Amino acid sequence: MNVPLSLAAKILVTGPPGCGKTTLVRRVLDQLAGLRVAGFYTQELRDRGRRIGFEAIGLRGSRAVLSHVDFPSCHRVGRYGVDVAGFEQLIRAELSGQAADPDVWVIDEIGRMECLSKLFVSSTRQIFTSLGPVLATVAAKGDGFISEAKHLQGVALISVLPTNRDQLPAIIVERLVRQ
Repeated sequence: MNVPLSLAAKILVTGPPGCGKTTLVRRVLDQLAGLRVAGFYTQELRDRGRRIGFEAIGLRGSRAVLSHVDFPSCHRVGRYGVDVAGFEQLIRAELSGQAADPDVWVIDEIGRMECLSKLFVSSTRQIFTSLGPVLATVAAKGDGFISEAKHLQGVALISVLPTNRDQLPAIIVERLVRQ
């Protein structure tokens, strides 16, 4: 059951690719300076203006190339090979007990590539059942854990739209730190 944003400590942001979900997360992170924040965000890898992959950037300093057009992986999403093992190293460093008790958890994103990792799915489920505030992004479409996450108890699901994306960071920060 989804709850109104005004009541939620667990905020899930959704929208189509390129709508500004990661930009929103980065703006929220800028405003959370001084708080203990754990998790990761993603960024595109580009070569000569062409997207060639994605990198996960841990908030405690780890980095992992999540996917790349040149990865010869058996795990594929579209034209990208996904490095599940490398991503799981980042998950252990950023979402494990070593990052215990942050003021806010941040997960960008719950998507097809990330959900290839059972460790990611189980860690994310555990974080959503914790008492602490969570900000996560989720793909607009998808089954399995992508769909499940949108229906977790106590979650406010927000769509990023051109009409609200500039106002959302301040609203989300206020809700996350009010807990």
